[in-house]
Formats: sequence, structure tokens, C-alpha cells
Amino acid sequence: MLCLGIGGGGDAVGALATADLVRTLGTRAVVGGTTWERRVVDPLPGPRRLAEVEGARALGELVALAGPRTTGPGGFSFAEARLAGVLGEDTVLVDPNGGPRALGRELVAALDQLGCDAVAMVDVGGDALAHGDEPGLASPLCDAVLVAAADELAAAGVPCVLGIVGAGCDGELTPNEVLARVSEVAAGGGFLGAWGITPATAERMDAAVAAVPTEASAAAVRCARGERGTVEIRGGRRTVQLTAAGALTFYLDPGTAMRTAARLAAAVRGAADLDEAHERLAALGVRSELDLEREAAS
Repeated sequence: MLCLGIGGGGDAVGALATADLVRTLGTRAVVGGTTWERRVVDPLPGPRRLAEVEGARALGELVALAGPRTTGPGGFSFAEARLAGVLGEDTVLVDPNGGPRALGRELVAALDQLGCDAVAMVDVGGDALAHGDEPGLASPLCDAVLVAAADELAAAGVPCVLGIVGAGCDGELTPNEVLARVSEVAAGGGFLGAWGITPATAERMDAAVAAVPTEASAAAVRCARGERGTVEIRGGRRTVQLTAAGALTFYLDPGTAMRTAARLAAAVRGAADLDEAHERLAALGVRSELDLEREAAS
């Protein structure tokens, strides 16, 4: 199974929890994420195109394998490259610039090369289920594009699940908002189960967090170890509530999610590329990480 962190930045670390679960079931697991890094790592707005990536092995136009030396413009290391160094194996890097349809088709084509026959799309925090009007919402675009790519997987008969790990741990949706969205999907018949971060997985995630800048995945590990209360992340710009729910990954059917809670993913279905997906969210009055990054760059 390809376990793909879908929100950019350090979401690939959160996908380790699902990869560990998959391996306990005797199934091969490959971990990956996207080419969209946080501004502290990559100051250029938006995700990098694969043509801008050095030291990766292309599996298609939008999917590549990253090793420890895979870098972006200016020499920064992708989270997936750092994770490859920790795991001692290549990770998958996907470019969301092509939009949901093209990316979905590229994932289908790459699965044979990866030795995988299913996909888990893992979001750390829960903004993949955003309605769009949540006060703390800040980075819904990458998640929305990746979730919408599940349409192409479904059309090709590829099993796909949406995993929500570390409810509220990115400081965007609150834990209660995330749980309410999970309940919406469950009411539509799309709840597939849940699994907690085990002590062994927490150790593996700790090693990854030491190499990959990710406060959200680190907060999920803290939840698994019993920490509770409110903590600051992003230099004090956001707060996170550490709860028992933050230690869980909720598994959902992505099609049902888009018919219920995941309204922003539904809105970008069929978008020709990332820019069109961004325009569709803007038309709904939703600001995204691309807006913030473009403003900061200008």
C-alpha cells in the first residue's frame, strides 16, 4: 500500500502510523508525500514541479521516488528526502500542480512500479474534511486536490482510504470540529475504522520528527503518550489541543467524505490543475496556503 501524506510539509511523517499498521497485516507499505513544503523550508510559493527537483527518479510526470539527497531549488531537502534517510529506503514524492485528475491517473500508473495495489491518503490535523468556514482553516488546497484525486483511483478499481491522524494537531480545525466532520462521514456510511499510534510507532515517528520539521505530527505523538492540554506551535501563531483523539487515525471512504464533510475536495473535483482548484476555492470565499505564500513572497 502507498501511504501518502497529502497536506504538504511533514504529513509524510503522520503517514508512518498507517504504514506501520499495514506492515503488521503482512502487506508492503511505501511512504510518501507532496512537493509542497512550508515557507520555512521553501520560500517559493506553491508546490515544486518535478522538473525543479534534483536527485529524484521519475515514475511519471507527477510522481517520483525521493532519496536522502533529493532537493528542491536552492538546495533545500524535502521532508520525504529526510524521511528516506531515516527509513533507509526511498519515499514517494508527488507533484500536485497537475490537479486532481492528472495526479490520480499518475498514481494509478505508478503503483505497479512501487509494488503497491492500494493507496492510503493521510492528512495530519483534519483540514481535509473542512467545510471552508472554520475560523482556523489556513491550508486546505493541497489536501483538497489530493482527496479529489481519489476519483481516478476509484475509476481504475484501485482501493483507496482517507486517513485523518492527529485530530486538530495542526492548529487549524479544532479536535471537536474534526470529530464532527468524521461523524458526518460516518452518518453517510463512510467510516471504515480507526487505529491508534502504538508505542513502537511512536518511537519510529520520534526518529522521523528529529529529522523532519513537523510540529503537527510531533503533537500527534505527544497525544499518544498521554499529554493533554493546550500548546503553541508555529512560533506561537497557533495553538493545539492535545487530546486522546489526536493519537488516532480515522479511516474513511474518500468518495463518501466528498459527498458529506469534505466540501472543499468536492469543490475541486475535475479541476484541470492546481491553479483552477485554487480559483474554485477562492470563488467560495476560501483562502488557502497558496494565497498566504504568494502574499508573503510579494
